[in-house]
Amino acid sequence: MADYEINARRLLCPMPVIRMQEAIEDLNNEDRIIVTCTDMGVMHDIPAWVRIHGHECISAEEKKGEYIITVKVQK
Repeated sequence: MADYEINARRLLCPMPVIRMQEAIEDLNNEDRIIVTCTDMGVMHDIPAWVRIHGHECISAEEKKGEYIITVKVQK
């Protein structure tokens, strides 16, 4: 299990979702990916994408104007 980070600051949806999707293709089961965004739309879009594709959204929080979502890869 490893942690990976994606800097999706200043990107508008759907780009943070697309960046996360591309990264997950290269990750292993149980790896975690942490996506940091400034577009609040990700608070709905990423958890929805994760649920549809069978991964697990561990957390979704707002800190100082940034939205940080942690996803566990399930393959």
